[in-house]
Amino acid sequence: MIQYEEAITVIKQQSEVLSEEHIELRSALNRVLASDVCIDMNMPPFNKSAMDGYACRRADLGNELKIIETIFAGKDPENKIEENECAKIMTGAVVPEGADCVFMIEDAELINDAFVRCTNTSTKSNISLKGEDALKGDVLLAANTRLEARHLPVLAMAGHTMVKVCRLASVAIIASGTELVEPSETPQSFQIRNSNSSQLLAQLQQCGITASYKGIIKDDGDLLEKSISMALQQNDVLVLTGGVSVGEYDLIPDLLKKLGYEIMVSKTAIQPGKPMVFARKGNSYCFGLSGNPVSSYIQFELYVRPFLYALMGHNYQPTQLSLPVSTDYSRKKDARLLFAPATINEKSEVVPLNFHGSAHINGLSAALVLFEIPIGTKEIKKGDLVNVRFL
Repeated sequence: MIQYEEAITVIKQQSEVLSEEHIELRSALNRVLASDVCIDMNMPPFNKSAMDGYACRRADLGNELKIIETIFAGKDPENKIEENECAKIMTGAVVPEGADCVFMIEDAELINDAFVRCTNTSTKSNISLKGEDALKGDVLLAANTRLEARHLPVLAMAGHTMVKVCRLASVAIIASGTELVEPSETPQSFQIRNSNSSQLLAQLQQCGITASYKGIIKDDGDLLEKSISMALQQNDVLVLTGGVSVGEYDLIPDLLKKLGYEIMVSKTAIQPGKPMVFARKGNSYCFGLSGNPVSSYIQFELYVRPFLYALMGHNYQPTQLSLPVSTDYSRKKDARLLFAPATINEKSEVVPLNFHGSAHINGLSAALVLFEIPIGTKEIKKGDLVNVRFL
């Protein structure tokens, strides 16, 4: 049984970064940059007014100033500012030559239609200087950045309408288990609905990946071998649920070996989620996750999501904090690293949720975080700090 940190290290080390492609800016959300993004011009490209007001020489503040023109955003100034002159100017407009100060409209005393005086001689300059945000050639976004909404206007500012990114991994999903039926069906007394696949499809969608769902395969060696072999031939990654434990009908590990895959990780020391397989053959990969929905959810977050991003060149790091727990908490066994669902209260305390184990999927639905209890620890006391991973 391999511990979590060792398992994720082994899994990420197996990733071979996928090929590159160019996509349109509007399709770049959640994709991973394959090269640095540099800007082709200074930003701002000119000295820019940060306020609506009047552009003048600081030396003339307090004097009566003649208004020689009005400059709005998108207009090139027509005149140079000379002694005791000013230009009415709008936010974002080019500051005219000769001016080193913009005083706000709120600080302006209009004498008549042609003259104005500044009533605040200690005003700030209120000018955004050419190149103060970025200089031509600066790297704005580094290669391997996973693009979020806040990154897209940076790409637009730099003129990158076509973005060089790593190709998305192609992923297939198979649910194994004779007891499973699709959510649209009414289970018989010995059956349950397949909840894992809907969960995994959604988790993959969060990664920007639209997976191929191959359906439910019964615990039949020939059927599983045929379905697994075809899915692996057609995709970079196959994610299976069920059939990876040690029962008589847990067939997945042996089938993967039969297909020529090397088992890199088997059984991890986490709770829930001990049964798991990660296998590789060349640039083809397979995850065999637990058939229990909470376990498969957590296994995806801990192992599959970081691996998929590693294939795309990104070192995924979830948001993690140390926060105090709101109440005493205990467990019976301490041989594995526990990831338990919780929420956060108004005091920024971790509030454990009612959780019955790896099949209690609705116990996970209200969770904001997973909190950890280390190996060897059975009890934590109110106020103790615990590591939390945001979902």
